[in-house]
Amino acid sequence: MSLAAATGASAGEVVSFDSAGAVNGTIIVHTKERRLYLVVAPGVAMRYSVGVGKTGRQWKGASSISGKYLKPNWEPPSEIRRDSPTLPEIIPSGSPQNPMGAAAMTIAGGLYAIHGTNKPASIGKFVSYGCIRMFNEDILDLFDRVSVGTPVVVTP
Repeated sequence: MSLAAATGASAGEVVSFDSAGAVNGTIIVHTKERRLYLVVAPGVAMRYSVGVGKTGRQWKGASSISGKYLKPNWEPPSEIRRDSPTLPEIIPSGSPQNPMGAAAMTIAGGLYAIHGTNKPASIGKFVSYGCIRMFNEDILDLFDRVSVGTPVVVTP
């Protein structure tokens, strides 16, 4: 069985997509759908399943990729540390407590990220504090397709 079959990861699926007004290369996250789209041509996108923010922790708006990191350490934001005060200030890459997975791309001024996960069962669910989670295979695929400055639009 392949990694994709074992984890449910798709490494992106080419689909028809109404990209009216979206520039090629734009990342569009449909929170309600729990899907991320990368517009690759007029009317065509790569589609990925994602985990999104829990009720009350979702955000919407326009941003851009501000940083790209492979095997990142994780510094839990103050809101998460308030809810889980025993978390250390920095969790190294590879630690089971590090939710960032294989790669991360920061958005919204670094408040949120599109990142991999150490919990593949969370994909397709409302699970985060606002970050967009992807299968590790999928974040690595997307990571290779976009650059710093790539527009990101998150819709409800």
